[in-house]
Amino acid sequence: MTEPVTTPEPAEQKIDTSVPHSARIWNYWLGGKDNYPVDAAAGDAYTAVFPGIVTIARSSRAFLRRTIAHLVTEAGIRQFLDVGTGLPTAQNTHEVAQRLAPEARIVYVDNDPSVLAHARALLRSTDEGATAYIDADVTDPDRILAAAAKTLDLGRPTALILSNILGHVADHDQARSLVARLMDALPSGSYLAVNDGSLGIDPVFEQAQDAYNSSGAVPYNLRTAEEITAFFDGLDLIEPGVVPVTQWRPEAGAPAPEVVAEHGGVARKP
Repeated sequence: MTEPVTTPEPAEQKIDTSVPHSARIWNYWLGGKDNYPVDAAAGDAYTAVFPGIVTIARSSRAFLRRTIAHLVTEAGIRQFLDVGTGLPTAQNTHEVAQRLAPEARIVYVDNDPSVLAHARALLRSTDEGATAYIDADVTDPDRILAAAAKTLDLGRPTALILSNILGHVADHDQARSLVARLMDALPSGSYLAVNDGSLGIDPVFEQAQDAYNSSGAVPYNLRTAEEITAFFDGLDLIEPGVVPVTQWRPEAGAPAPEVVAEHGGVARKP
């Protein structure tokens, strides 16, 4: 088994359990145990306004699972750069990828001390593959790429996974620039997968998110489907394009998918 590789931390970061944090709230909605009472309280306050957030969280996770499986089995991808991974839960990127291709190599990126502590303790690779963790922010692509190159061969096709992270970058042009910077460093045949909370589907969700953003928590900005689609500029979107995540290649035989206020898509770099 390949032991996880970590980048040096700039300074010891303390986990603050006195204020809610989005990664831990998300973990709470997914039924995980890696959260604190303050996170549960914030999560309950949100669901009191918009119970559908739990469905969005679970649908987002299912989209990630289907995306990874497609990239491994249909696109032949064996390298994954997962930026803004969040707290480990069931069906993490490396678990899905390495179950299908044990030699797959995965680099996780996050700068939240809770996420990093749990990742180091819980996530392990197969013998044939590799799993690494980088302490970095999505707004620092140069640090991400330099550290990722220690585990991934960035001259080979790689999948960049940006799941519910770009909403934390308020300026849309900056978010697009960050995506472009990361994809520019990857070769032809690489893939981009993005999913984020979206506007224009459920006004109650939008009101709940506005209230959350005003509460003092780290804000998360919803975007239109058109804005999310713009992250794929210059790439070849695969079918069905950018759609509500429940409608992206649902599993055969599954019930008709519910439309949720989160859009996602996958595209190939030509």
